[in-house]
Amino acid sequence: MKPASCIDVLRSGLTSTYPTPDKAALRKAAHSLAELCKQDEYIDEVVSEGAIEVVVPLLNAGAAAAREQQHDDAIGASGATLQEELEKELCFILGLLAVKPEYQTRIAQSGALTGLVRLLKEHKLCTITKPQPGSGGVARRAADAITNLAHENVSIKNQVREQDGIPPLVALLEAMDVKVQRAACGALRTLAFKNEQNKNVIVEQGALPTLIQLLRSEDSGVHYEAVGVIGNLVHSSQHVKLKVLEEGALQPVINLLNSDCPDSQRESALLLGQFATADADTKAKIVQRGAVPALVRMLAMPDVSLKEMAAFALGRLAQNVDNQAGIVQLGGLPPLLELLESKHYNLQHNAAFALYGLAENEDNIPDLIREGALQRLEDCKEKLQVQASKDCVQKTINRLEQKLKPDNPNAANLAAAKRALCSMVFLLRSSTKQVQQRAAMSLARLAPDEQLKSIFIDKRGIDVLLDMLMDPAVSHRSHKEAATALLQLTKKLDAHLPVVDQLPQQPGRAERSVYLGAEYVNNPTLADISFNVEGRRFFAHRIALLASSEAFRAMFSGGYREKDADSVDIPNIRWPVFEAMMRFVYTGQLDVTQDIAFELLQASDQYLLEGLKRLCENAIAGGLTTESVMATFEYSEQFSAPQLGRRCLLYALEHYDEVFKLYDNPKDRPFYFDCLRRMVPCLKDSLYCGGGPIWDSGAPPPPPAPAPGAPSPGSGGPAAAPAPPGTGAPVGEGAAPRRP
Repeated sequence: MKPASCIDVLRSGLTSTYPTPDKAALRKAAHSLAELCKQDEYIDEVVSEGAIEVVVPLLNAGAAAAREQQHDDAIGASGATLQEELEKELCFILGLLAVKPEYQTRIAQSGALTGLVRLLKEHKLCTITKPQPGSGGVARRAADAITNLAHENVSIKNQVREQDGIPPLVALLEAMDVKVQRAACGALRTLAFKNEQNKNVIVEQGALPTLIQLLRSEDSGVHYEAVGVIGNLVHSSQHVKLKVLEEGALQPVINLLNSDCPDSQRESALLLGQFATADADTKAKIVQRGAVPALVRMLAMPDVSLKEMAAFALGRLAQNVDNQAGIVQLGGLPPLLELLESKHYNLQHNAAFALYGLAENEDNIPDLIREGALQRLEDCKEKLQVQASKDCVQKTINRLEQKLKPDNPNAANLAAAKRALCSMVFLLRSSTKQVQQRAAMSLARLAPDEQLKSIFIDKRGIDVLLDMLMDPAVSHRSHKEAATALLQLTKKLDAHLPVVDQLPQQPGRAERSVYLGAEYVNNPTLADISFNVEGRRFFAHRIALLASSEAFRAMFSGGYREKDADSVDIPNIRWPVFEAMMRFVYTGQLDVTQDIAFELLQASDQYLLEGLKRLCENAIAGGLTTESVMATFEYSEQFSAPQLGRRCLLYALEHYDEVFKLYDNPKDRPFYFDCLRRMVPCLKDSLYCGGGPIWDSGAPPPPPAPAPGAPSPGSGGPAAAPAPPGTGAPVGEGAAPRRP
């Protein structure tokens, strides 16, 4: 039948002058119309044809019909009278139309609630041992209709209460028919949602004891709806929450975590999260009564909503210090860390809040480190979708740091911090390489600065990070984490290492330093030696040269031919480079520019001018780029510049992503890791030899100690060993000093 035809038949039931309308025909038409209303595409047509204005009066007319005819001889197949069958279909129609919010108010204003509440009240509980025939179906459909009408409609929720609809719904909770129980629970659940007055009436009508018993129902639909009602009753209502707990709801709710019904599991987890905010004692009881293992299992289930509610409950429970250790020991930490990396922002936030709680207990520190919690928190912090989640993760990181560096350094906090630090350092002894690595990375980030030297240098903890950095077998993520940890560590160590010259001072060296001043650079006044550079004559003074390096001392006071020469050829150094080198010899200072820095480094290495070499290393390091860092490192190796090599490694750590990307292919990756393996000793030597700052400031060092061996000034090659003093070697022809 079409909607209009069905409605016309129903309309005849209102206008018929026959003493007894054809209820069979009315019931048939109502059933057909209900079938059409199940299909969304017909609802608007049904309403436009005037269904509401027909169905509601027909439903309300049922009261008069019932009074006039106490018993209808025509009995339906279900055992109900035709009048009851008709009323059931009419309620069903109204419930289906109310699914669309725009028709809720229209139905209520037509007086539907009067008829629906009447039908609820007419259902009489006659037995508790078996389902009773008759009006159970009508009451169920009436409750369902109220549920749909009141859904997210505050006005209709209030009208139901004002028309005394809550007491019969509470009474229906004790119906033998589980379908009626489900329907009554569903209606109460909707009416209680964010409506304090309705909550109070439901509680005052004595619903709580029955609802708690329904939590133990064998029917999953019943206990799902019952736990939902209780959840809405306690939401934002502390007094109701306490009363529910007093009535003994805790254990039945915990038991539902192990239900075969996922919906009941989800709702019970949500309700436990709400219970956990009642007081500290309730938090402890929830854990003591066995909730945590079930909640942890739920974290691993495929259903996202189950994970979300389990994480929500654990987050609330984790705000209790004793619960925190229990949750970790029962396996809650790994799945919570997994959820933090979920694509669902609710999962992320609930997991973040739970982890924040777990980080409060110092006993959890070793487990957090073993699972790589710090690295995963740092990694996901900027990827989270909601700012509140990002803030929560940052607070968790801060909490971990405060465990080792308490803001309030009283005796108890300091003792706890010492224990936490010892437990982390102990993990460096783990036989599992991954645990060692995570411990080292976490210590680099969290350990007090004054403890870093003891952990990483004295006890060689830094070797774990360096080995990790050089290992091509570790994952890209782990490799990056090691680079980040080393970068943090070196900067922290830099602030606590003594600022001393990194090269050993030769006894008596400082007394021989002679700086004639810039005015004597290439000045013929009192000059007693000259150099031929690119066809030009450069005037110099032996006393300044002798005091500057062992190379010049060997040249002019040893057994080389330059000892008595007036002029020396310099065939392998350009004029501006040589002039800059002499300026340093005469002043002990030089502003090294990038255009000559590499050549000047080579010259300083050739003439053993270690102070100048340091300045060159700093200047070159200041101009490092992603593209040049590896080539620069090879240059540092060629000219014995370990500090430049160390700075190349630090640059590669600081610009990890950009540098790694250049070599992120099978062809170039071996070269990348080979360079890292050769860079690492530069950093190790600097740290283990008790040198000065790791990140050079660029200031010139004190007069450097001379190194053994002197170069051949004109050779352009490696330095030659100086002749022993007093050999009396004669001077020959040419630029290079020669042995006799």
